[in-house]
Amino acid sequence: MSILEKIGLSRKSKLFENAAGNPEIGLEIEPKKSRYKWLIVVSFLIYLIAIFPRSSFLETSYKIGEPWRYDDLTAPFTFSLIKDRDELEAERKTIRENTTPIYHVDPEATERIFKRLDSLFTIMVPVMEQYIQYQNAPDGSPQQNRDSLLYSQMAEQIKVGIDANAWFVLASDYYRSKNNRNGSNRPWIGTILKSDLENSIIEILDDGLIDRRPNDLSNEIVIRNLRNRTERSLLMSLVYDSESAREHLAVTLTQDIPPGLIPAALGIFDYVVHANLIYNQEDTQTLLNEAFESISPTAAAVAAGQVIIRKGDIINRERMNMLQSLAFARAERASRFEVSQQYIGQILVIFAVVMVFFLYLYLYRRSIFDHNGKFFLVYLSQAFLLGITAFFAHLDNVSPFLVPLAIAPILLTVIFDSRVGLMSTLSIAMIAGIMNGNDFEFVAASVVACSIAVFSVRDVKSRSQFFVVTPLLVFATYVLVITGFSMIRLGDWSALGNQVFFVFINALLIILTPPLILLFEKLFGVTTDLTLFELSETNKPLLKTLMMRAPGTFHHSLQVANLGEAAALAIGANALLVRVGALYHDIGKMERPEYFVENQSGDNDHDRIKPQMSALVIKSHVASGLSIAEEAKLPAVIIDFIKTHHGNSLIRYFYEKAREEADHPDSISESEFKYEGPLPTTRETGIILLADSIEASARTLEDPSYIRLEQHVDRIVDERVQEGQLNECPLTFEDLRRIKKAFLTILLGVYHSRIKYPGQEKPSTESSESSKLPLLEDSGSHESRETAG
Repeated sequence: MSILEKIGLSRKSKLFENAAGNPEIGLEIEPKKSRYKWLIVVSFLIYLIAIFPRSSFLETSYKIGEPWRYDDLTAPFTFSLIKDRDELEAERKTIRENTTPIYHVDPEATERIFKRLDSLFTIMVPVMEQYIQYQNAPDGSPQQNRDSLLYSQMAEQIKVGIDANAWFVLASDYYRSKNNRNGSNRPWIGTILKSDLENSIIEILDDGLIDRRPNDLSNEIVIRNLRNRTERSLLMSLVYDSESAREHLAVTLTQDIPPGLIPAALGIFDYVVHANLIYNQEDTQTLLNEAFESISPTAAAVAAGQVIIRKGDIINRERMNMLQSLAFARAERASRFEVSQQYIGQILVIFAVVMVFFLYLYLYRRSIFDHNGKFFLVYLSQAFLLGITAFFAHLDNVSPFLVPLAIAPILLTVIFDSRVGLMSTLSIAMIAGIMNGNDFEFVAASVVACSIAVFSVRDVKSRSQFFVVTPLLVFATYVLVITGFSMIRLGDWSALGNQVFFVFINALLIILTPPLILLFEKLFGVTTDLTLFELSETNKPLLKTLMMRAPGTFHHSLQVANLGEAAALAIGANALLVRVGALYHDIGKMERPEYFVENQSGDNDHDRIKPQMSALVIKSHVASGLSIAEEAKLPAVIIDFIKTHHGNSLIRYFYEKAREEADHPDSISESEFKYEGPLPTTRETGIILLADSIEASARTLEDPSYIRLEQHVDRIVDERVQEGQLNECPLTFEDLRRIKKAFLTILLGVYHSRIKYPGQEKPSTESSESSKLPLLEDSGSHESRETAG
């Protein structure tokens, strides 16, 4: 058994009604034992207690800039003042500036650098020799071209930051040194470059080359030689980093090296040289941590009996620090009894708030209270948002305004109604405010913003509304309220800016509501107004198919929808649900449209079959409609209209016809000519049963005047009541009076008199097509039009 079945959800159960008599669209449940209801409530309370942030005796309902509203507060005992965050951060900054970074000597760095330098110049010699071959080859010969190309390729393979111009300088000088006709032994400039590089590198490494300069630390460094077990301190300015080393190299090489080779020398330097002083972050951080631990969290002390703040004083930073210091001191000195007392106090407050909402459901929304499925749905939506609130309440530097509390009231408004949404707003805002340190400003802002959100979706007609209108209204309302509180405190504008940022994120998160609504629809079988609006569009594939196969039935469904919608509005029922139910109630006629008179234009197929078979064909449109609806995955609440729009009424025309044709009329059983039901169980399905009967039979009236239409409506409604078709439907006599009046108003608009045009004997009406079939008008049955053959 699934969890939904355990708490009372069933897709085959009876459609429930709300306190006003409206069906809660789509959520079908069976009442279960009350223990499940209490299990839900107790589980919700336990859940809240478990996630509730543990208080540290720190009241945060007051803020800087506000007046102290309580009695004069004196220190009950001597306690130390806690340093505020800015003061602690200043001390940490001072420590960082005075902490010397630690570097370890790499003793093998010099050897590795010179090996790499020797290796580089060794592989440069073949490039120079190839250049000589290129120069010695005959000008313009293929051999010269091949040697030139090979020289360029070999030079490019040595990627050490030497550009083509530097290669030419090195190679041409190498060529001249090898072909010196004067007989002098002039050294190659590359040899000079290598020697100068070696000298400069030795000089740099002797002073020290560091790999990085840590930020916010001392201008001194500590150099540790682990091999020699020595340690010394130097000024940062006396050692080199990569940038200062390059600058030093460029200056020293200018004396012996042509300017064109300086970039090549720097490229070679970058390629072969690496730091010999390596920054050790772990050792440095250990020093920092030791220094941070030595920081005292407290400053001066407040003596017992000293006045901390008087009633009416404005809370400034100094007084706020004293109040917070007292709270922390109380937490440290708190006994088990005091901790337990505070914990029990939290439980009592949570219990009181939950019980207010619980009593509201019991007294004013019994349809929700009496059914475990709806009951579970309400508390599940609240538990979800309160869980997120509790999570962020445990985090530092995160505003409670980040949590989109409005999502839960919006969900309940869309699924149930705005009154449930408003009560949910009060409940969830109060509990969230207690979680965040009894923050009245947060509670007030949340109540106002969530209420505006509820108002904005009470008549929601499109899912796109959640992406623009509602988030904008929530954001504007939050900003309005928190700005007002900031002005009352005489302005803490930096804090206001932070809160506005979190409120902006809050409003953006409301766009998560549509997928959550979709999830609840799938999980609980809920059909919300959003889904109904989508189904009411006549361009839906199923309605288009009905229009093409059975145009008369489609037109009949539209008229029933108009009648039903007007009646629902008259008695305060769900007009949208009635309209959608009417549009789909006769979709089963698509299977055999020719057997229904509104789709006939010639011969009547009923003339060729027996009345019993005709009744069977007529009744089958209900079963066919259920099959089509299930295949199209229509919501269960719409399927109820298909099942109940005839109740268990008698197909009177064929019943009377069968009696006339039978040798023994009493042998004809009424059960063969009755629909299988069930009867309507809600005001909405009851309205459609009446509207279907009246719309179908009204077309048989000749000269439908006001008096005839009024008598006709009265007769059809009274017959349905006498037949017991509304026995399980909560329609009152007052409801029926209003329904009759609404039906009459619509029918008068449809069947009003027309102007007589030339050639007409009398004014035409919209129902001028008087049936030539034998009609049982006195029976009041709409089958006189729908099924006669």
